[in-house]
Amino acid sequence: MTKKQVLLIRLSALGDIIFNLPLADILKKNGYNVTWIVSEKGFDIINNNPAVDEAILAPVEKWKKQSFIKNFKEYLQIIKYLRSKKFDIAIDTQLLFKSFIWTAFCGAKRRIVSTSAREFAILGGNEFIGRLRINYNQHAIKSYLKFAKHLKLDTSEINVSLPEANEEIIAKVDTLMADLDKTKPIIAIAPATTWTTKHWNKDNWHELIKKIEKDYTIIFTGTGKDIELINYISEGNHLNIAGKTNILELAEVFRRCQLLISLDSGSTHLAWASQKPKIISIFCSTPDSLYAPLGSEDKYIALTGKLPCQPCHKRKCPLKKNKNLCTALPEVDDVLNAIHKLLPVDKK
Repeated sequence: MTKKQVLLIRLSALGDIIFNLPLADILKKNGYNVTWIVSEKGFDIINNNPAVDEAILAPVEKWKKQSFIKNFKEYLQIIKYLRSKKFDIAIDTQLLFKSFIWTAFCGAKRRIVSTSAREFAILGGNEFIGRLRINYNQHAIKSYLKFAKHLKLDTSEINVSLPEANEEIIAKVDTLMADLDKTKPIIAIAPATTWTTKHWNKDNWHELIKKIEKDYTIIFTGTGKDIELINYISEGNHLNIAGKTNILELAEVFRRCQLLISLDSGSTHLAWASQKPKIISIFCSTPDSLYAPLGSEDKYIALTGKLPCQPCHKRKCPLKKNKNLCTALPEVDDVLNAIHKLLPVDKK
């Protein structure tokens, strides 16, 4: 029996790509041949992923720097290839104009779009499901699984996978972590993300590090843009590999740590997808009910404040006075207690 061909359209961002992996896994396990079109930011975790048969790169970041004519030629080449695949189904979970152009012209017989679509993306579909998120009571992953439910597939089991680390990745991470003190539990700290309203106060981070550095081995991760923040938090101590890893290398770093402390960020979602470290995730402006790692409270703890304005889910604080109060919460001792719960140390 020939497998049905399905095109999954999710170009970005890293967290949402990871949140779509359980959908791909269910499709694959139910006999679909899964093709996924994705931008540069997520290509490495989709290419060679066990839940995906083929990853197609839509080089969105490159196109931002090129002429329209060159972009259009490359776009037509990809469309021609997509149409040659003769997809039975296309699923657009991006629901924006940048996904509409793929949904509308990929040639799939059934093009499934949610009524949550914006920027005219709903026009790319010919089959529709209801809104993905009605409120903050349903995790983003479960919202995306509504597409699988629409296809009458069982969504009771949520699985996530990443490509395996190759020898080159393992060797590089061996080198990066060679001088770490492995006699103490290893905690990775990823203190930055894209929204300033998601950032926990840097003085809180500094205080937390002072309280745990004797009992734990600490490694800082992030991008090159985070180095100044990390230097403030760490006072130049501890291993800092910010800007030294790609996505798959960072996933391998997380696999070798017992705990990650981070924010509502790609690092948190990547660590969850690696299935290895315990995770403490700090939520300031965004809802933990939507984005916190799914799983046992013995492994994953999400912390947030209890201000009346939380969660606002906005990039910029909407308050006129006392702006960004949420970024001071939770208290340092709340995070410290969570660390001791998930990763207790012997004080003898």
